Amino acid sequence: MTKKEKAAAITKILEKLYPNPPVPLDHKDEYTLLIAVLLSAQCTDIRVNQITPHLFKMADNPYDMVKHSIEEIREIIKPCGLSPAKSKAIFNLSQILIDKHKGKVPRTMEELEELPGVGHKTASVVMIQAYQVPAFPVDTHIHRLIYRWGLSDGSSVTQTERDCKKLFPVEKWIKLHLQIIYFGREYCPARGHHPEKCPVCSKYGVKV
Repeated sequence: MTKKEKAAAITKILEKLYPNPPVPLDHKDEYTLLIAVLLSAQCTDIRVNQITPHLFKMADNPYDMVKHSIEEIREIIKPCGLSPAKSKAIFNLSQILIDKHKGKVPRTMEELEELPGVGHKTASVVMIQAYQVPAFPVDTHIHRLIYRWGLSDGSSVTQTERDCKKLFPVEKWIKLHLQIIYFGREYCPARGHHPEKCPVCSKYGVKV
């Protein structure tokens, strides 16, 4: 079986298990999505969803956010971890959105990646979930699974993204990103994984 054939077979399994995967981070628009994704770095989606209601009650748009100090923002987001860097990024990117983008979240990868605290993965998530523009965000979980399934060599997140874009049809990228995340949590965790019980690893082997 070629990698392309294996990728197609895995896609069928994921489609059957998660036909309509919901966006895991609670948000109401592009700005709140951007902030939620930024906060999710090295933090669980569950924790982020517990914190963002408090933050967005204080400010749910860049104009209101910059009325508050970095310290005020940090106090709210502390449970998400990395709060010194994240609070600065939230304040500074909000100011940039006002100054350069009329308060709107930009619609291109290049402009998103210019914002403080917004890396390639965060920008990719915003592109697919806010604007439905095909991208393939690779976080540590997707990176781990694609290597485990033998679809990439695990050398880097960048290489994994390149391989995924070659192996999976572009029209499936948006949904696949979420399907793989949910599958990893339920069937293919980093620790305590039982390959014989995993719908993918039991059929197609596994790298550990």
